Amino acid sequence: MSFSSSNRPQAAGARAAKPSGSGRRLPGSRERRPALAALAVILILLGAAGSTLIALRSGDRQYFVAVKENLPPGHKIQDEDLTRGDLAGATRTLVLWSDRASLKDQYTTGWIYAGQFVSKKNFIADAVPQGGALVGISLESGRAPAEQIEIGDIVRLVRIPAANQENGQAMVIAPAARVTATSGNTLTDGKTGANTTVNVTVLIPDTRATTVAAAAAAKTLVLVKLADSVKPEISNDPGAR
Repeated sequence: MSFSSSNRPQAAGARAAKPSGSGRRLPGSRERRPALAALAVILILLGAAGSTLIALRSGDRQYFVAVKENLPPGHKIQDEDLTRGDLAGATRTLVLWSDRASLKDQYTTGWIYAGQFVSKKNFIADAVPQGGALVGISLESGRAPAEQIEIGDIVRLVRIPAANQENGQAMVIAPAARVTATSGNTLTDGKTGANTTVNVTVLIPDTRATTVAAAAAAKTLVLVKLADSVKPEISNDPGAR
């Protein structure tokens, strides 16, 4: 009886045939462990460096003065106008919170907006700059816009002819003045028909003060409200005059 060679037992020590294909063997779990450990060390070091940087920067933070609400030009600073905020970095020109008392009773030189940090250049000690004058005027209904006049508004003052003056012409006597104080309104009471007045203080060049005051006393003055972008003739901002 003969046996087929395919049925012969494999000789001892013979190597098994390699499977076909050229795919690379995936790294075993033991080979992956060193790489994962190295990655973990790098992440730990980066985290530590970030924490150190944050700690160093937080140590540089200081408290500075900011304002709570929008403040118009010429506003007299009181404690309730101020609030505290913290910053880090180049803040040398800002007023420290510990120095806030130095700002009390100072006057704003321009608009300061809610949340804005302030510097010394935002304030001036005297509400009346050199060459300027504050003039109070009282206007009856119809001599000013029905819209309420507010501090910081830019207005034009026009002198109109008196009732008994013939052939008189209107004349601009203050092209652009800044309102520094106001009270009252120019509305007419719908029930009684009574007219109310508005009292306004304006900052103008002192060369115009006599003319404006005379027109106000003679009740020949009309106030015209201008755009906020119009530059006033004189300002209490040291850098604007």
